[in-house]
Amino acid sequence: MLNRRHILTAATIGGAAALFPLGRMMDPPKTRHVPEAPPEAPAAPAHAGDEDRSLAHAVPFAQAMPIPPVLRPTSTSASSEVYRIQMAETRVEIVKGLQSTVRAYGGCFPGPTIRALRGREVVIQQTNALDVPTTVHLHGGHTPSLSDGLPMDLIQPGGSREYRYPNNQVAASLWYHDHAHELEAENVYRGLHGAYLLSDPHESSLPLPNGEFDIPLLIRDARIEADGTLSYVSPYECPHMLVNGKERPHFAVAARKYRLRVYNVAPNRHLSLRFADGAHFTQIASDGGLLAAPTALDELTLTGAERAEIVVDFSRYPVGTSVVLENTAALDSERPEVLRFDITRKAEDPSRVPSVLATLPPVPKATVEREFFMETFPDTRINGRKYDPDRPDIETALGTSEIWTIHNWPNRRPAGVFHAPHSFHTHLVQFRLLDRDGRPPSPGEAGLKDTIAIYPGQTVRIAMTWNDYPGEYVYHCHHLVHSSHGQMGRIDVLPAEPKQPAARQSGK
Repeated sequence: MLNRRHILTAATIGGAAALFPLGRMMDPPKTRHVPEAPPEAPAAPAHAGDEDRSLAHAVPFAQAMPIPPVLRPTSTSASSEVYRIQMAETRVEIVKGLQSTVRAYGGCFPGPTIRALRGREVVIQQTNALDVPTTVHLHGGHTPSLSDGLPMDLIQPGGSREYRYPNNQVAASLWYHDHAHELEAENVYRGLHGAYLLSDPHESSLPLPNGEFDIPLLIRDARIEADGTLSYVSPYECPHMLVNGKERPHFAVAARKYRLRVYNVAPNRHLSLRFADGAHFTQIASDGGLLAAPTALDELTLTGAERAEIVVDFSRYPVGTSVVLENTAALDSERPEVLRFDITRKAEDPSRVPSVLATLPPVPKATVEREFFMETFPDTRINGRKYDPDRPDIETALGTSEIWTIHNWPNRRPAGVFHAPHSFHTHLVQFRLLDRDGRPPSPGEAGLKDTIAIYPGQTVRIAMTWNDYPGEYVYHCHHLVHSSHGQMGRIDVLPAEPKQPAARQSGK
């Protein structure tokens, strides 16, 4: 491992000075309630945010939504694919007509999609051509510690590091992003994030929409100034909503079913997504993969880093019409629109959603129980402590099953929609939600998870088993300004203790 205590002193950005202050988030504006509207409803009128003359004026649906390109391997062996990615600044068009500088993987914003297959190793050589340190975490990946992208295992400017992902887990919509301590929120905000789609034979055998009808949607907020500058500020000052790197785009679809892999890659806010006409859709997967059975929804809420896969049947709309996806958690100063789907053609549709999607593993039976208090005020901490990379907060051992009880401690009145909730994430393992305030999980949260929302005053219980890879890992709030401020802990997973041989019976 690198010398974690001193490594950030070489950074060109000055540690916590690079973080926007929590004090600016204490009294946020109110969120809106979006009434139902027909698909053909006119665009919403200008809101307060449009009066800021320094802000880029963005007309909704002025650009087509791109699909991030799938990265091609530089070489392939009998057991693995090898990729090379350079992190560097590049210029992109986020708001129509303006050029913005972002930090990008492989020159793409967001980064290129990596498609992986269970049982085949992915090896990625990451090179840092930026002027800030980075580290790369495969979020949701079951990964050895040396390739986990620990907050202090930094790639300094000009350096490189190899990451090896075994992919010995079920199919899931994972993602990769920066995790450099005290820099992660800004690095992710400025563009260091991309989709990692892991498939397996079972998932591939299901008659779900696939190919061109299987679409990742990486959703996040931003602030683009009138000159195109991407400004790193509080989320309460980020009225632009991006999907796959474009501000409130439109996307042409056929009148048939689509599989949409919805990612909340916003560093510091949650999203509540619904169609403007109130139409239902079907959730088929959460963070860690397929649900046991599909569930019908009319709204999907995702905190930072959560993912959900949904199937939407656009055959309900006539060709030539449109339907808008909205964020009902938008502030009063923001527009609610996120993405407009334009139904442009008919198409055959042999796909369907099976009534049984997967057989989930049994919920772990705990031999260890732990309790965590997530504090926001006066500072972000877990159990009264801020992250110290040299201090193990927890030790466990391979094969240990645990139940964690996690409280969002309301030690001050809630700060509002973005920062009052916590988005709790564990590295290495997927977990199961046992209950929320004593109530069983909703169907959409009953599958494998790696990130869980905890709202002010709430308590959740999760169960997991630490397996396969000993070493150092972390757990933290995935509202990344919180983890940047130290709301993170270190867990050391020790090798399993050898079993003692059974005592020999004398036979007498």
